[in-house]
This record gives sequence, C-alpha cells and structure tokens, in this order.
Amino acid sequence: MPNIRSAAKRIRSDAKKRTKNMAVLSELKSLSKKLAQLASEPEKAQALASTLVARYDHAVTKGVIPHGRADRRKSRIALFLAKIKKK
Repeated sequence: MPNIRSAAKRIRSDAKKRTKNMAVLSELKSLSKKLAQLASEPEKAQALASTLVARYDHAVTKGVIPHGRADRRKSRIALFLAKIKKK
C-alpha cells in the first residue's frame, strides 16, 4: 500500500489505463483473427483490412502500441491481401 497520496492516485490511474489498453489490444487481436478467416473472400478481407489498419493507427496515436509494431503488422496485412488476391 502506498504511503503517499499521489502514489495511490497513480496506482488507480494506471489500473484504468491498463483496462483500456487491454481492451484495445483484444480488439486488434479479434480483428486480426477475423481477417485470417476471410482468406477465401478478398472483397470482405479488403474492407476488414482497412478497418484494422485504421485501428492500428489509432492505437499508435493513443500510445497503446509502438509505431514500429503497428507498421510491421500493417505490412503483413498488405502482404496477406496481396497473397489472397493472387489466388
């Protein structure tokens, strides 16, 4: 238990931030899994991919994930889309 009032407040605010960040990360994982399941439907996959890329950008601006991680995952999404369009 913290002895200083500001430390107690920091613990409470960190708990709130962690809850929000975990929700955002969970949403990103869910959308990524849905995208992987749409390999046979390129049109729907394209629409979901644009949503997913926007969510990654939003997560970066809010500080949930680093921009390098988001860039890498967006690149992999683009490669996935190119792969399923070839088929």
